[in-house]
Amino acid sequence: MKFRYAMVCSSNQNRSMEAHSLLKRHGFDVSSYGTGSHVKLPGPSLREPNVYDFGTPYKQMFDDLRRKDPELYKRNGILPMLKRNSGVKLAPQRWQDNAADGSFTVVLTFEEKVFDMVLE
Repeated sequence: MKFRYAMVCSSNQNRSMEAHSLLKRHGFDVSSYGTGSHVKLPGPSLREPNVYDFGTPYKQMFDDLRRKDPELYKRNGILPMLKRNSGVKLAPQRWQDNAADGSFTVVLTFEEKVFDMVLE
């Protein structure tokens, strides 16, 4: 039996994508997802996050943030993260919308609230 793995965090950006990238490099059948209502990335302050819809390509987010403040987003690691993500897959996907992807043998979540949302 071939195992299929799903990595799940809130926005399908940081933890789930790092795990996805690592497992993919080692030949695992892996996908990754987020459970939030939107993809949220840090902004210039806590009150000003950058918010995108799931399905927005990582490259589009990268270009948007590079236009806004390239030094800030390079310094805080967001631009390198988005560059890594775009090398793994096109865009963040939402767990709740993954029915077409089929079932998974192992699902790893990276937060308790994400675990609860996956169970729902």
